[in-house]
Amino acid sequence: MTADTPALLVGIAALALGTFAFRFAGPLLAGRWTIPERFEQLTAIGTVVLLTALVATATFIEDREISSPARIIGVGVGGVLAWRRVPFVAVVVAAAGSTALLRLVGMP
Repeated sequence: MTADTPALLVGIAALALGTFAFRFAGPLLAGRWTIPERFEQLTAIGTVVLLTALVATATFIEDREISSPARIIGVGVGGVLAWRRVPFVAVVVAAAGSTALLRLVGMP
């Protein structure tokens, strides 16, 4: 055991207790507190915006530089197929396959 081990264990215990408290409070308070409809709409929109930002940064940024064109095109292929409601497995295979094919022919 190192000198940091007790602090690490206390941190793990605090996070575990906090997680349990939040999970326990949800069903307990569900009947007592109503969430306004506008707030529900905003959280739904916020979820989409956050996911879009995550995909955009993972697509366009790599090691603090612009990603390779093959990756960007591959994600674009996947995005179009997902928009067309193609099954998820096919979206992933097509996106990875198109990226791999572009890299095979020499695109960085």
